[in-house]
Amino acid sequence: QAELRNSRLEKEELRAGQAGLAAAKQNAEAALQQLLQVTASSRASIRQLLSGAESLQLVADLLKSIDRISEVSEDRH
Repeated sequence: QAELRNSRLEKEELRAGQAGLAAAKQNAEAALQQLLQVTASSRASIRQLLSGAESLQLVADLLKSIDRISEVSEDRH
């Protein structure tokens, strides 16, 4: 009877271990999904920053051109 009790306890421990493993797998999957979302969001933010930087560079280049044009106009007058 002691063997039967020990066997039942071992079986319960195995079930508990399997349940714990299943929970750990679920947590890992949830963490993975969150990391993927953060990665995608970060990449989108970086793309927006690069686009903004390119726009600012275009404005800076335009301002330089305007400044040069105004210098040439002043020299001719």
